[in-house]
Amino acid sequence: MAHGAPANSMSKRFSNSKGPSQRQLRAGELIRHALVEILQREDLREPALSGVSVTVSEVRASPDLKQATVFCTPLGGGAKEEVVAALNKVAPHLRGLLGRKIEMKFTPALVFRSDDSFAEAERIDTLLASPEVARDLRKEDN
Repeated sequence: MAHGAPANSMSKRFSNSKGPSQRQLRAGELIRHALVEILQREDLREPALSGVSVTVSEVRASPDLKQATVFCTPLGGGAKEEVVAALNKVAPHLRGLLGRKIEMKFTPALVFRSDDSFAEAERIDTLLASPEVARDLRKEDN
């Protein structure tokens, strides 16, 4: 028997690459879809969430799939901090509802974070539409 790298070294080499694994991506999407449905249908009895539509843009699962970070924003962008704080307050209840909806070995603990990507995209659009940038872009086209 030859000595050297273990037989599974190739799989380890690729699993240590940057970014989430396919398994994490699939789990994140499964959780995201289930949470969207739960947030649409359930009355969470939390005043800050009353009448608020929440957009869940991304869910990032930890490598062991026991934690999930949920990036969300209230539709319309108002009261972000209050909505995220309220979601974190009801996270254990949401985890219970999630456990009945998805089939995973473990139902991940949920941590909600404000998704600032929409605001950042809007800032970039505004910047690109400014007269100075538009003028510079026209110069490059010529």
